[in-house]
Amino acid sequence: MIHIAICDDERSLVDSLTGLIRQYALENSEEIKITAYYDGLDLIEKYDTTIDLIFLDIQMKLVDGLRAAERLRKLDERVGIIFLTTLTQYGLEGYKYQALDYIIKPLQYARLKSELDRFLVRHRKEENPYIVVNNDSGKYKILLNSLRYVETFNRNLLFHSEQENIICYRSMKEITQELADHGFVRCHSSYLVNLSYVKGVRKLEITLITGEVLPISQPRRKEFMEQLTEYWGDML
Repeated sequence: MIHIAICDDERSLVDSLTGLIRQYALENSEEIKITAYYDGLDLIEKYDTTIDLIFLDIQMKLVDGLRAAERLRKLDERVGIIFLTTLTQYGLEGYKYQALDYIIKPLQYARLKSELDRFLVRHRKEENPYIVVNNDSGKYKILLNSLRYVETFNRNLLFHSEQENIICYRSMKEITQELADHGFVRCHSSYLVNLSYVKGVRKLEITLITGEVLPISQPRRKEFMEQLTEYWGDML
């Protein structure tokens, strides 16, 4: 379910936008929760961290949208913000608060649909991160939570996922850099392992929860163990 907040001191606009979002949810079979706020101060004081996206009016009487966005970014770095405004220059100013976009009022359904389509693609990618790889047979999307490890294979790479094993023509160095922030660590010059699958380490061998055993090289063992210990600590 997606949680969307609307913050605008014009109740008629809140009602109109609520109706458009419900229309989108019905047409696209999406489950969307909508919460209305009628001032920036109300939004800040009653902020719900389950909110995924905020349609935020810039011009409001008590606390305007820009001041509210500044406060919100201290509470929640990830929430999406789309500013609503009648003046373009205010929308441009809003980008310094990492706004996704701004929409000039009055809001039309086609524009709303475009914004929600774009947001949902990005949101789901962040929820279920993945990597796209190519080979001679096509293009493949591999969910990172299903990718156990990557190994070098005949000067290429072999991705071992829960679904299948997939050949990729990119370099191990490139893939290591791309997956470094997702819990993947190089344990050997030929292996990159997903720490969430590691069951234990004994001498120069890593045992995965699947029962598979991977090598760990002596030069990389100390750094690997430090990163594994940190990862397990964060998971406790």
